[in-house]
Amino acid sequence: MFKGRHFDQSVILLCVRWYLAYGLSLRDLREMMAERGICVDHSTIHRWVVHFAPLLMERFNRRKRAVTGKWHADETYIKVRGRWTYLYRAIDSVGDTVEFWFSEYRDLPAAKRFFTKALARHGRPDRIVIDGSQTNREAIVSCDATSRLQDAPRRRSKPIRIRQSQYLNNRIEQDHRRIKRRVRPMLGFKSTHAAAVTLSGIEMVHMMRKLQALYAFNPNPSLAEQFEILAAA
Repeated sequence: MFKGRHFDQSVILLCVRWYLAYGLSLRDLREMMAERGICVDHSTIHRWVVHFAPLLMERFNRRKRAVTGKWHADETYIKVRGRWTYLYRAIDSVGDTVEFWFSEYRDLPAAKRFFTKALARHGRPDRIVIDGSQTNREAIVSCDATSRLQDAPRRRSKPIRIRQSQYLNNRIEQDHRRIKRRVRPMLGFKSTHAAAVTLSGIEMVHMMRKLQALYAFNPNPSLAEQFEILAAA
């Protein structure tokens, strides 16, 4: 994973973890590394985040524990190149992150891609709570119908119950805030690719803090320990 890199693995992991987890800019990290006698440009740190965040996320997903059968789904706004884009997110009844999907558009195809990804990874829930969005409702119905057709040869499946309630969806609105709190100091992303990759890393750290991954020898590892475990996997 780190073969051929000019800098040591510990330096790369430290910069990637601090950038994804805390309200630091790339230039803040450059200065902090300089105080430790390590000269690294802010653009290099950005390349590390873009390269390693998806690899760490892939390894994290292999250890991610199962979610419950009641989901809360919604989307929030993220600014990229001066315009608003959308981050679709879902959490379960205990607050664990189910799935997320970054999209330039807030429309039916984007909602379908999000729910298709969630159902493929976690299976079909018993119920999904959404706000008053008719688009999200249509996407769930469509994805659920496709999923039930695929399950038909094996077993009969009940349709997913959809509950539309702004009040009941306050839970995911609160969960959005933790992601937005980290994104705010970044002052917007410069490209959709960088936004998608960085947001996946921020979501991964958010799940790490919720202890959503299973580790055989340490049931309650710190963020640093989880990064080390994933890097060594």
